[in-house]
This record gives sequence, structure tokens and C-alpha cells, in this order.
Amino acid sequence: MREPEQSGTPPRNGPTVADMVKANEANWDARTPVHVASEFYGLDGSRTAEDWFAPFEWQDLGDLRGRDLLHLQCHLGTETAAFADRGARATGLDFSAAALTEARRLAAEGGRDLTFVHSDVHRAPEALGDRRFDVIYTGKGALCYLPDLTAWAGIIASLLRPGGMLYLVEFHPLLDALGPTPTPDNQDLLLRHDYLAGRGPLRSDSPHTYTDGPELADARTSYEWRHGIGEVVTAVSAAGLRVDVLRETEQAPWKRFDTMVPGDNGWWRLPPDEPIFPLLYALRATKV
Repeated sequence: MREPEQSGTPPRNGPTVADMVKANEANWDARTPVHVASEFYGLDGSRTAEDWFAPFEWQDLGDLRGRDLLHLQCHLGTETAAFADRGARATGLDFSAAALTEARRLAAEGGRDLTFVHSDVHRAPEALGDRRFDVIYTGKGALCYLPDLTAWAGIIASLLRPGGMLYLVEFHPLLDALGPTPTPDNQDLLLRHDYLAGRGPLRSDSPHTYTDGPELADARTSYEWRHGIGEVVTAVSAAGLRVDVLRETEQAPWKRFDTMVPGDNGWWRLPPDEPIFPLLYALRATKV
């Protein structure tokens, strides 16, 4: 889970896609100790697994008891834990070995029966073998690290049982495209970044992660790919999944911009005197 980066430039004659994915893996390994110690994640007990979910997510997911659920790009397993609490047989998969070490520790300390698999999403079928799932959950800062959504959607389709569900909750690409711009009186949100993927990946060399805490010790370079909603829906449909739900919401799980105010459920939204626009979207699709 992460907040989309807002800086960076497209690489020119630089590393291959495989090199960029490896750089992202090293970057997330470096982020892990900062995230574990941060107030943002609240792993000291100040936040619960449920805090990371909007009420509509549980409505869309339905009863998870006894269902085999795969959480792709699970990081520290904060959301994976909530699925187990609701009765799912939950498996988390991530390419950061450092993050999964912490996820396993946190699961054991919480008395949760969770399985974690170390793998890049692109190699998930190989890592999972013949395992198949009723539900695959992903998002909240996951898709931007994937260069090819057609391949991603095909992998998900191959891992779902017939009738199985993909549920994606992701930062809205419009949110990724907006940035605060200083004005004489305050900060206005204006278009500052690409919505569409046409100009390729963005490179960021930030010493900071999106949480509180110290600078990264090393591996500060990461790469992100923009994906519009049209690209996501097309990839999912082409993989043989039927889109059942497509939501857009003005809520976000943390305070992205200074002007945001808390909502009734502990999430955040822009103040009522500012325009309403989507901060996240959710997509549910079924393997037919």
C-alpha cells in the first residue's frame, strides 16, 4: 500500500523493464524498516487491519468465510490480516523479501494463520503452483509498479477458479495526475502529471517514503507506470473476466492533501467547499 509518487521523469535510453522491476524490489526492501516503525502503519496497535478498508469494499467482497483468497502485492500484510479475521484462507504475495519477513512476524504475533509467498506478480503462477483462488484482491498503490496490464490480467485469470472474483481498489488516475499548486491565498489542485501511460514509466529518486520516519538508507530509485481506467477495464475484460462493479469514491484512507478533512469512517475527503472528484476506484470482475 502506498501513496502515488508525484515526482520523476521518464527514463531515456536507460534500464530495461526487468532492471526497473528489480530496482523497485530493492526500493521496497529499503522502505520496509521505515514503514514498520512508522506511525502511519500503526503496527504498535494504534491502527487495526480494518482501518485500511472502506465500508463499500466489504459490501462488494461479500462473505469471505471459507474462501481461498490471494492478496497480490501485499507488502506488510496489513490488509491480508483483515481477510483472515473475516474467515478467509488468506495468502499474501509480494516481491519484497524484507516485507514478507515482517508480514510473517506480524501474523505470528497476532495469532493469525496466514501464508506469504515471495514472488514478483509476473511469476506468481510459477510460485503458487497448482493453487487456485476464489478471490484475488489487489490495489491501493499496486498497479503503478506493473509495466504490462494485459499480462497482469491474464495471470489473474489463470489463478482464479471458474466463478472466482478479482477485486481491485486503486488510487484513481485522476488523483495521480493532480498536484497542489501554490496560489496567493492557498494551494489549488491542478493537473501536473500524466493521466495516461503514453510517455512510459516515471523514475523517482526520492530519499523519503510516503510515511513518517527517516530517509531511506539506500536503493532510493523506483519506477512507476501510469494506467488509465480504460486500460484497466480493457485488460480485465480481454482476459475473460466480466466486470460487475466499477465504483469511484471521493474518499481516501489517509490525508493526501493538506486541505482534506476526516470523514465519518476515519477516511479522508476534500472539504465541502471544494469540487468533488474521485480519489479511488474499485473494480470487481468475475471469471466466467
